[in-house]
Amino acid sequence: MQFGGHVSSSGGINTAIDRAEDIGANAVQVFTQSPRMWRPTNHKPESVARFRERREEAGVESVVCHATYLINLGATDDVIYHKSVKALATTVDVADQIGAESVIFHVGSHLGRGLDAAMHQIVPGIEIACAERRDEGPWLLLENSAGHQGTIGVTMEELALVIDELGRPDRIGICLDTCHLFASGIDITEPAAVDELLDEIDERIGLEKLRALHINDSKMPFGSNRDRHANVGTGEIGDGLAVILGHPRLQHLPAIAETPGAEGHGVDVAEISSLQRLHKKGVEQWRTVTSSK
Repeated sequence: MQFGGHVSSSGGINTAIDRAEDIGANAVQVFTQSPRMWRPTNHKPESVARFRERREEAGVESVVCHATYLINLGATDDVIYHKSVKALATTVDVADQIGAESVIFHVGSHLGRGLDAAMHQIVPGIEIACAERRDEGPWLLLENSAGHQGTIGVTMEELALVIDELGRPDRIGICLDTCHLFASGIDITEPAAVDELLDEIDERIGLEKLRALHINDSKMPFGSNRDRHANVGTGEIGDGLAVILGHPRLQHLPAIAETPGAEGHGVDVAEISSLQRLHKKGVEQWRTVTSSK
């Protein structure tokens, strides 16, 4: 398992690798543009080249990009919808340039209409975003949601429906967020519940299509449907995060924190240390669970 965090790329996208190295991470997540603006960032060719060089120098094994939060492929406003498709396509393009393995995005909200009513625009939106992607380009990962205000992807069934409607193409998969799972009513602190979740993913989607983990604690209680991240091990999930971190079927994945950090400036050395501590604890827990069967 690789451990990392979401870091800033202020000053040039290559600086994200410097920040990952500073916090002791061997995985990193970046925005390719402002998360709350439609205007794409114009990345200089030298910054892109330096990103690739620095990644190799720093030994960063996994790079993922997160698309802007503004994207809503379920939008009823045509302007918002077309901006969403363009933003997703731009993110895929930049991710390909820097050699990222994946692009993670929130599908959006059906705005109370239900998923079926929005599917006719979700599917072509994703297809357009992937149209110019190279065969070996980045995976596009749908992230599960917490369930607030009609967000799409609360259940594995919903994520599977979108992937099925796309025709189950290559290099389309999912990212799981622990805070969102907990908020949506999946008790990831229990080994049996995590086993059941992974079995469902394998049956509905294919476990090989699970390509990344967001390891975030929750400020809100179980089943709240609210997405409020707390630092690793300090929220309502607490050391229960060890269960998913240590699961034997997930050890090949990047585990990325999107947390405020001790000083409120983002993921820091302490957060990476917490991920590693809980991972070690989880591996030992699963050894005990497996040996007792």
